[in-house]
Amino acid sequence: MARGFKKRIQQKNTDNSGFGASASGRFINKDGLPNVKRKGINVLNRLSWYHTMLNLSSFRFISYLVLMYIFINIIFAFIYYLIGVEHLTGIDKSDPVNEFIDVFFFSSQTFTTVGYGRIAPVGFTASLVATFEAFLGLLTFAIATGLFYGRFSRPRAYLRFSDIAVIAPFQDVTALMFRLAPYKNNALTDADVTLSTAIEITENETTKINFYRLETQLSKINTLALNWTVVHKIDENSPFYGFSADDFKNTNIEMIVHVRAFDEVFSNTVVQRSSYVSDEIIHGAQFIPMYYPDFDGQSTILDLDKINEYKKVSLPVADPDKQ
Repeated sequence: MARGFKKRIQQKNTDNSGFGASASGRFINKDGLPNVKRKGINVLNRLSWYHTMLNLSSFRFISYLVLMYIFINIIFAFIYYLIGVEHLTGIDKSDPVNEFIDVFFFSSQTFTTVGYGRIAPVGFTASLVATFEAFLGLLTFAIATGLFYGRFSRPRAYLRFSDIAVIAPFQDVTALMFRLAPYKNNALTDADVTLSTAIEITENETTKINFYRLETQLSKINTLALNWTVVHKIDENSPFYGFSADDFKNTNIEMIVHVRAFDEVFSNTVVQRSSYVSDEIIHGAQFIPMYYPDFDGQSTILDLDKINEYKKVSLPVADPDKQ
């Protein structure tokens, strides 16, 4: 953050955000993970491969498994080729390319413990490598099965946040709003939201980051079935009280969102986070409704394509005597 806000904010600074005043950049990425880089420890201890594989998208997860499977079999194919194709029965010795292809498919059959029988190892060295590869294949598929189960059974909120937040009219003043909606057919109940904001403040020629708790008009709902527009009223109790459109634009702000709900299927609490920075806050805008009755009036359509749609609106004129 590089731009400081020079007006004095009356609300008390809070220090329970988990981030220090010396932190820089975005605190929470759009995917909900902290924007933190760790040093002072080697990469093997710094990175949890299990958490990494569980957090990957489905496409990247499957792609990594396929690439790893191909890579391992290429390595073993080179090992068999270096040992000599004469130590593998059933190899087509017409040319090196066909020989390597046959060795590769023998490796894949050994790795998966399929063993069709056309090609078989001959001699101690080739048999030893094939035995080790079959053992490695069993371990690898056991790990892959565990990861598949972990990804399949892992409780997740499956919430989609709007890409932008808006400053909209609300109860004769203005409010900071964003919205979220479930995009899967999971049943979420007792959902609650916690908001905090980081604002860069300039006082006595010194720039620092202060954290504030943001009160919401509705912090908890019984059932999260449709979209939920979270509203923070900008009044005397808000750290944004007195902010103009230029203040929102020129001040480094990050609003951190923490949503917690109970998933009835998993019988477990699920959590999802997101954040909004200054460039993602649109002043003088209002969200367009994203759900409407079905054509027969028997159900409700939740149109997730409309989660970011808004219209420009005029805001109430602030009373300068109150700022």
